Amino acid sequence: MWLRIDSRSSTPMYQQMIDEIKARIAKGALAPQSRLPSIRELASDLMINPNTIAKAYQELEREGVIEVIRGRGTFVCREQEGAGGAVAASARAQVRDMLTRVLVEAHHVGIPLADVSRELEVLIAGWPEERGRYSDE
Repeated sequence: MWLRIDSRSSTPMYQQMIDEIKARIAKGALAPQSRLPSIRELASDLMINPNTIAKAYQELEREGVIEVIRGRGTFVCREQEGAGGAVAASARAQVRDMLTRVLVEAHHVGIPLADVSRELEVLIAGWPEERGRYSDE
């Protein structure tokens, strides 16, 4: 099974799907234009309600991560090389907000910022090459 959903997690199942699909795309495990399973196929494989999958797919489509082509299926969107202007600024602002939440949580559980920084460096070191998508050059 290509998606792992933890029914005991406090994170809703649809959000787990969104997070995992985005992570697989970011890591290169799902290439642009890859076909995703249909809602019915995935519901059967994961044994979860099709409405949960539909909700995840709708959110991913709204965010421009996937596209649904009627009669053909659901696909990972083509890479948007050099996404500029408002799109890039909006994406950067979203990431900045997420990182801010991480820093706030680290503070509240007593993790020093230097430790958070080291953890981020470790994660970045294990991440696939970015192919310059977000460089400021």
